[in-house]
Amino acid sequence: MIRIHRPVRAIIMIALACLVGVPLYYIVINTFKTQADMVQSPLGLPSPWYFGNYTEAFERVPLVQSFMNSLYVTIGGVFVQLVIGAMASYAITMRATKFNRIVGVVLLLGFIVPTQATLIPLYRTLVDFKLVDTLNGLVVLYSAGAIFSYFLIQGYMKTVPFEIIEAAKIDGANTWQIFWRIMLPLIRPILITVGIFQTMWIWNDFVLPNVFISSSAKRTIVLQVYSAVGEFATDWPAFMTVSVIALIPMVIFFVFTQRQIVSGLVAGSVKG
Repeated sequence: MIRIHRPVRAIIMIALACLVGVPLYYIVINTFKTQADMVQSPLGLPSPWYFGNYTEAFERVPLVQSFMNSLYVTIGGVFVQLVIGAMASYAITMRATKFNRIVGVVLLLGFIVPTQATLIPLYRTLVDFKLVDTLNGLVVLYSAGAIFSYFLIQGYMKTVPFEIIEAAKIDGANTWQIFWRIMLPLIRPILITVGIFQTMWIWNDFVLPNVFISSSAKRTIVLQVYSAVGEFATDWPAFMTVSVIALIPMVIFFVFTQRQIVSGLVAGSVKG
């Protein structure tokens, strides 16, 4: 096996990072240019810096409304996923019966089936419940992510010392008290980690809003970016500006939560 010295390895990693960062640099830097400046020098720095694209984006596109729609759907979907995932993990982990094992297999099959293969039956179901073209309908659809939450939470929950649970039962605590007051605080790291993963998924998702949302007032921020393609077909700096605005919340969110992702996964990898 070839050993690479640390300076050489650092140079290689920096070069790869720069290569990956070129598209992001291209998009961000061109939001501060006019159309003519972008055509003349697509990778050069703006001269002069032009901030009109950002003001025009907020004037021409209902970004605030779309941001609030995404926020509502994301918070609602993540909350439902965490509650259902945690409760299912607790029930199946605490009672390893044959029936619960069968339920676990069924959940695994549901996790394997791709979302795209179920869009038509999902659409027909939401039509029957009058949830098509509603934000609540999206929350219901995203609640299916509780299966992913279940698998991660269950793996972490198995590392919790069951002596604590037995001691609580001896002290007279019932099932709900053990779950809410003991188990949830103990699995807090994985709940945060799962919440971060699912937040980024729901916020950045395009497929479900594109299929189930038709009203412009109910578009999510990502769907609004897609809709802006036609409006800014010849004004690429304006289109890139809308894209950057949509990316900013998730970039900030990831920067402040990346440590929680690592700590939550590492904490569940060690028994006890």
